[in-house]
Amino acid sequence: MLTKKPVYLAGLAWRQVVDDPGRASRLAVRLLARTPAGARLRRSRLVVPEPRDVRRETADLRRLLAHSPPPRTRAAAPSGKTVLQFVTNALPCTNAGYTVRTHRIALAQREAGLDTHVVTRLGYPLSQGVGDARTRVDVEGVPYHRLLPWLPPADPLQAVGKSADLAGRLVEELRPSVLHAVSNHLNAAVALELGRRHGLPVVYEVRGFLEDSWLSRDPAHSETDDFYRLTRELETRRMAEADAVVTLGEVMRAEIASRGVAEDKIAVVPNGVDETFLEPLPDPGDLRARLGIPESATVVGLTSSFYGYEGIDTLIDAAALLRDRGAPVTLLLVGDGPERGALERRAAGHGVHAVFTGRVPMGSVRRFHAVLDVFAVPRRADRVCRLVTPLKPIEAMAGGLPVIASEVGALREIVKPGVTGALTVPEDPQAWANCLEDLAYSPERRLKIGQAAREWVRAERTWRTVTAGYRAAYALT
Repeated sequence: MLTKKPVYLAGLAWRQVVDDPGRASRLAVRLLARTPAGARLRRSRLVVPEPRDVRRETADLRRLLAHSPPPRTRAAAPSGKTVLQFVTNALPCTNAGYTVRTHRIALAQREAGLDTHVVTRLGYPLSQGVGDARTRVDVEGVPYHRLLPWLPPADPLQAVGKSADLAGRLVEELRPSVLHAVSNHLNAAVALELGRRHGLPVVYEVRGFLEDSWLSRDPAHSETDDFYRLTRELETRRMAEADAVVTLGEVMRAEIASRGVAEDKIAVVPNGVDETFLEPLPDPGDLRARLGIPESATVVGLTSSFYGYEGIDTLIDAAALLRDRGAPVTLLLVGDGPERGALERRAAGHGVHAVFTGRVPMGSVRRFHAVLDVFAVPRRADRVCRLVTPLKPIEAMAGGLPVIASEVGALREIVKPGVTGALTVPEDPQAWANCLEDLAYSPERRLKIGQAAREWVRAERTWRTVTAGYRAAYALT
């Protein structure tokens, strides 16, 4: 008899094959390799090749885990207010939730009197094909420093050492009082190495769980895969090695504590918004017309990266049900990602009016919000969705939009049913259709909930408010 896990994987695989028939052969072979009958297939790289990048990264993870550096010795940290923050990527070259949070936090910290500098990973942005070789870029007064060696080492330990060599010059120049690393474990490794060399405290900010994001992107991925297991082990080690850990929500805090990290060294600094997001939404002008959306249409939508775990397929299926009921909605789907093609085919196949805009500039997001009646967060019940709190719905709530979200732990932290939004069953188009019909066609209720959502964000979720939590985290060091 099949267990629940294989049934779920088979269902997810079938859904992906229906959306994109080109995946059929690859998924069939890889899923077969997960069964007892596929033992021989699992041993054959010719039949079931492991992606080359995962093989390399898995080897890198083993090498990093095998390395046992000496314990850090703490010297008296400088008494100044300089913070050196280590991140993977950043504005202006990369515009994503990760980089927006980094920038807004740095701005708020500098406004509060801290001298925050941001350092991007070794080789960035040249490693991304961006021909910008400046070693420092200032964005709205925030200094972004780049570690650009002539030849980045391929060996992960050498790369950490080279990063620490280059960033060490900044440490000597700026004399930071704390080193603040942000996901992932490589950034933490660099900060910890610098902490060893200079006797400085290290804070590790966990913005997500890399292994769970990887797990959710392919039904053939498994928690028993080396990449998943080793990534989780390495992330947990970095959390334990840091003097303090920051994360985004209470569910994430509980997960980190469950790994053996002392609760009293974990601080929560949730996602927030700039105060400008609290202003009334701008007039969209002729945007609705340019998008081909009739003035009379009820519009439901989102801004997101298009990965499977975002559950946008459920939203499309719910829209098809509403059309059949005579209560149609137009979907406005802002963003891009690997699932976009499959989602466009799904919407067309169901006869759903869905507008796909692709990526839009950060400064234009609120104009698209202004077209919406309801903001949707239809995330699946995948582990990554249960744990990690997204930024996008908070931005929508700040603009007075009611939010309908999947009822998973991370989203329960930001949506209070009947007050600031609504929660419904993930991966259930029928439940989503019912919830959408109840809210989308109730203008007065939408307005009341949207106003309450805005006031909650104003009181608790501006960057200025949440950033105060970093002082508590730094005090833990």
